[in-house]
Amino acid sequence: MSRPRQGLSELLHTFCDNVYFQPPNGYRLTYPCIIYERKTGDTIYADNLPYRYEKAYTITVIDPDPDTPIPDKIAMLPMCKEDRFFTSDNLNHYVFSIYY
Repeated sequence: MSRPRQGLSELLHTFCDNVYFQPPNGYRLTYPCIIYERKTGDTIYADNLPYRYEKAYTITVIDPDPDTPIPDKIAMLPMCKEDRFFTSDNLNHYVFSIYY
């Protein structure tokens, strides 16, 4: 069974003070920050019936510092995988997927 989203929020707050869940467009962010949002989960089947369902989230670390330690800490979380990295407006974006 999936754990509550608040547990993920508390965990992410141990890495960074500025954590946002699905902030609306135009919301003023404070950097460095972590943005996380729901994405398509994963269902495991047994005998053609759902056996287990895991919620999935996208976690994005945004930091002007290219050598920030935050992505390294997130990459070590269980069931977490780095998806991509990109730079936009002189901000570094580290994007991860996690089942939580």
